[in-house]
Amino acid sequence: MSPALSVLAEGAKLPEPVAPGWELIVAFLAGIAVIVVLISWVKLHPFLALIFGALTVGVVPLVLSVFTGDTVRQSLPTVITSFSDGFGSTAAGVGILIALGAMFAKLLADSGGADEIVDTIVGHASPRMLPWAMALVGAIIGLPMFFEIGLVLLMPVIYLVARRSHLSLITVGIPALAGLSAMHGFVPPHPGPLTAIDLLHADLGVTLALGVLVAVPTVVIAGPLFGKLAGRWVVVDAPDTFEGDRNGADDAQRPSFGITMFSVLLPVVLMMGKALCDIFIDNKKQWLRVTFDVLGTPLVALLIAVVVGMVTLGRGAGMSRAAITKCVESGLPPVAGIILIVAAGGGFKQVLVDSGIGTMLARWAENVHISVILLAWVLAVLIRLATGSATVATITASALVLGLVEGMSTGQTSLVVLAVGAGSLFFSHVNDAGFWLVNQYFRLTVSQTIKTWSLMETVLSVAGLLFVLLLSLVV
Repeated sequence: MSPALSVLAEGAKLPEPVAPGWELIVAFLAGIAVIVVLISWVKLHPFLALIFGALTVGVVPLVLSVFTGDTVRQSLPTVITSFSDGFGSTAAGVGILIALGAMFAKLLADSGGADEIVDTIVGHASPRMLPWAMALVGAIIGLPMFFEIGLVLLMPVIYLVARRSHLSLITVGIPALAGLSAMHGFVPPHPGPLTAIDLLHADLGVTLALGVLVAVPTVVIAGPLFGKLAGRWVVVDAPDTFEGDRNGADDAQRPSFGITMFSVLLPVVLMMGKALCDIFIDNKKQWLRVTFDVLGTPLVALLIAVVVGMVTLGRGAGMSRAAITKCVESGLPPVAGIILIVAAGGGFKQVLVDSGIGTMLARWAENVHISVILLAWVLAVLIRLATGSATVATITASALVLGLVEGMSTGQTSLVVLAVGAGSLFFSHVNDAGFWLVNQYFRLTVSQTIKTWSLMETVLSVAGLLFVLLLSLVV
């Protein structure tokens, strides 16, 4: 296993349960209930609701232990530390990327680059085909990128397509989200699938080929088809967060489609280059791998994209230096609240992870006698529901079925990897930072987010499992 994957796997090992199983389940359900009630009924800001939800998860076992006499191996200060650690790591990782992505997105909007992309997409696709086009765009952008980065980069395009086509934001956005999420769960070189391949000793090429076979029909079902239904259930207009402001730009001048796509795909290419070098170049000191290890890091790739975008998009639209500076700065205020909410979601997730509830659920599922493929999916689903982390679910479920794949064929082992990936996507809810990212960018209520994003993830997961099981009949 490469050092990067080793660190990732070690960091994802779930701790021992801190209290008896039933107490952890009650604490888990109580924490989620507190969050939903505070946001939906009390109308409290999600940032505060997530803090109270995390405290609830820590307090409930302590209160129950007073009546039962059970030993609880944690204290309230420990819970606060867990929340702070999760908040800090999420803000340091996802938060910085959201900020850089917002800067780039604002440049894309103000320069007219987003209009150029949308005009091209809308001009070559009928309203009926637009959701399909957005699913394809989401899949392409999502191939080398983390979900959060791809979403931030795509939001200006999603907003504009929805406004120009007069379609529901959900009808246009869900297919793009499905494309992004499917790549994250099924297709290497994303960290989750790549680590599962390494842990289960699966063949990379076979898993990649089968992953694409599973991802394509899954995206079709969870994207354009489900998006059409979800767009009827939840009708929302595109907000003006990234509404282009042409002040400082030449109204008769905007970057060409080619230059705009170069700017958008630059971080995609850098991250893809790093992933391919990690896979195919064993020598860690080889100059090409060393170069991409730096340039392909998400933080550096997006930073380069912002700097390059100032020239290709800003100057390409005739904007002055002062106008470019103002444009970049104006991209930050709209996402400040989003960063706090997403970071708080990461804190809540970490409290659940440190409670050991994921370990407990995994042990329960191990005692169920079912096929390895289905067991791998169930394990990943349980850990995903409990911890909110697709990566933790993928790595932990893979480690738990390691002994069961011995003696399986190359193709069957790859299908187990894909079953784990499908399970890791199941029903994203309030303990997932991605849930709050979608909630805030699409300006949805909690119930609307569940009806759209959470159900889309569930359809993606179940459809993925069904296609994996179908492939298992012939592979």
